[in-house]
Amino acid sequence: MRLSREAPGLEIRMDDTEAPPLPVDKPVLATERLSLWYGSTRALDTVTLEIPEKKITAFIGPSGCGKSTLLRCFNRLNDLIDVVRIDGALRFHGASLYGPEVDVSQVRARIGMVFQKSNPFPKSIFENVAYGCRIHGVARRSLLAETVERSLRGAALWDEVKDRLDESALGLSGGQQQRLCIARAIAIEPEVILLDEPCSALDPIATAKIEELMHELKERYTLVVVTHNMQQAARVSDYTAFLYLGRLIEYGETARLFVKPQKKQTEDYITGRFG
Repeated sequence: MRLSREAPGLEIRMDDTEAPPLPVDKPVLATERLSLWYGSTRALDTVTLEIPEKKITAFIGPSGCGKSTLLRCFNRLNDLIDVVRIDGALRFHGASLYGPEVDVSQVRARIGMVFQKSNPFPKSIFENVAYGCRIHGVARRSLLAETVERSLRGAALWDEVKDRLDESALGLSGGQQQRLCIARAIAIEPEVILLDEPCSALDPIATAKIEELMHELKERYTLVVVTHNMQQAARVSDYTAFLYLGRLIEYGETARLFVKPQKKQTEDYITGRFG
């Protein structure tokens, strides 16, 4: 990937469809006129927003609108795609995420990721949670055990698995596997947790547990969640960003955006007229 300041042949425009800036005091994450291309296809179009600390921010919008692409920008997962090109700025606590001095592995340690499909390793429950600590140099068994217990408690899973830590993680239910992945993410003590459709493959009971867990986690972490489920966004998030065709249409407090959206496109989407 290369970070360019110009995109030849592609005009960056500002018009009345863009969301006005939402003032955030000391944002944890921020983008400024962020655009992203997959080859010649523009997936994000001059997105500017700020993510507040220890809140839950939801990204909503129809399929292909850029939600997951934007989410992956924050821990540089798009770096893994050769044809991606980025223009604009991404910042973490005010510092560029794409500066030449930035250690990408440290970015991903401080900004964790939980994916749409739970992806436990074919290892024991204990080793799944301990994995990140081991690759960061922690080897002492007692310290690993403390971290595993703390993380599983933080993911509301300890009481369900404490007597089976040596069993394969693949034997857990789908909802338990997703909470295990959250435990694995928080084991290395990130500041931010990115969640990409974390409940899309779960039944209503497992979904309720994940949503309850998200409310607990925001006391310690900043959470950003992509969801197609607008009811879920309304239930769990403090702020909501609505994206459409790669553009940020509206961004604001969830209670206000769902009750009194400022843009007709937002109203049409949340009332089911399209999407």
